[in-house]
Amino acid sequence: MTTLLAIETSTEMASIALLSKSGLICRELTGVQTHSQGVLPAIQDILKEAGVTLKQCTAIAYGCGPGAFTGVRTACGIVQGLAFGADLPILPIVSLLAMAQAAYESQLADDVVCVLDARMGEVYWAHYHYQNKVWTQVSEPALSTGEQVFAYANLNKLTLVLGNGIALKDGTTEKIINKMPHAEQIARLALIDFSMEKQLAAADAQPLYLRNKIALTTAERALVKNN
Repeated sequence: MTTLLAIETSTEMASIALLSKSGLICRELTGVQTHSQGVLPAIQDILKEAGVTLKQCTAIAYGCGPGAFTGVRTACGIVQGLAFGADLPILPIVSLLAMAQAAYESQLADDVVCVLDARMGEVYWAHYHYQNKVWTQVSEPALSTGEQVFAYANLNKLTLVLGNGIALKDGTTEKIINKMPHAEQIARLALIDFSMEKQLAAADAQPLYLRNKIALTTAERALVKNN
C-alpha cells in the first residue's frame, strides 16, 4: 500500500494530509503567518494519529504553486528537509490542478478554469479538462487580469473554480464553484502520479513561480488607485 504525506501551503489556508491503508487524515491551518510554525507540528500529529513514521511513507507530495511567494517557498523547504532526512522521493502537484480535482469530486465539473488571487489586480489561472479518469491541461498556469480569464471562461462556456478573494463583475458565467487548493486533493493526484512513476528526487523540489515581481511601487499603486 502506497503511503503519501501531502502538504499544501500556497494560500492563506495551509493543509496537511496522509493517505495510507487506514484511509485519509487531514489537518488545516489558517493564516499565512502560521504556516512556517504550524506545518511541522501538524505533520507530527497526523503521523502519530495514523501510527506511521515518516520513513514508512512512500513519498511526500506538495502543492508547488502558483500562489503566495512565502507559502510555496515554505512547502518546498519543508518537503526538501523531510525528504532528505527520510530518503524519500517527492511529487510536486500544481495547486490549480488540486482545485480542479476538488471541483470534480464535489460537483463532477470536468471542464474548468481554476483561478487564484495573485494580488496587484491579477490572478493565477489554468484550464483543465477531465476525461477517461485523466486530467488534461488545456491552458497552462498563467498570470492574467481577472477580466481576461472570465472572458475566456464565458466564451468557452466553462465552469469557474474560484479561490478566496476573487471579485466577479455582472455578466460573469454563472457556473461557479468555490474551492481552495487542499492537501486532500494533492494526495489523491500524487497517488496517480506515483503509479505513473513521476516522482522526483528531494533536490528537485521547486516552486512554480509565474511572477518575479511581488509588490507594486508607490507610483504603480497610485496609478491603479486613480484608474
